[in-house]
Amino acid sequence: MTDADLDAYIDASAKLLGLTIDPVWKDAVRANLAVTVRMGAIVAAFPLPDEAEPAPVFTA
Repeated sequence: MTDADLDAYIDASAKLLGLTIDPVWKDAVRANLAVTVRMGAIVAAFPLPDEAEPAPVFTA
């Protein structure tokens, strides 16, 4: 995604949620969203077998 794409997403999301984003924070919000998009792409690209099932309980 380009910075323009991320800015459009941020603006649309903020409007939908009724949030006001201070322009001072916009670069930080964009940077965080860019990292989140990259991390999501890594997770989405991980191949899982058809028989994979989510764990019923997650523990650490």
